[in-house]
Amino acid sequence: MKITRSLLRFLGWNTQGDLGPYTFYTTKRHHLVWFIKAPPHGPPSHMQTLQRNAWRMAASYWQRHTPAQKAAWENATQLLKLNLTGYNLFVWYHTVGDRPTIATIERLSGITLLPT
Repeated sequence: MKITRSLLRFLGWNTQGDLGPYTFYTTKRHHLVWFIKAPPHGPPSHMQTLQRNAWRMAASYWQRHTPAQKAAWENATQLLKLNLTGYNLFVWYHTVGDRPTIATIERLSGITLLPT
């Protein structure tokens, strides 16, 4: 018997991430997708290392924020009905550095996100 994606859904099997030799995720249309894990063929490039370090720094900076500061980022994204979380917006800003976009979000939401 061939195991299909619809059969796994019917059986209530809804996994995310890695399981054995497979990687699983769910699409926006709620379809289960899986494929054989593909490990990297070599060490990360210099640019990959820089990008990963930027994400680590942003995550570390987020952890140092107070609950009120974190709530401000979450509230701004919810008020403007942005399709991302406050954490996503925070990490994007700290990796891209687009201050004018954050200023627009602050102006439209009425919430101060960054110190002046």
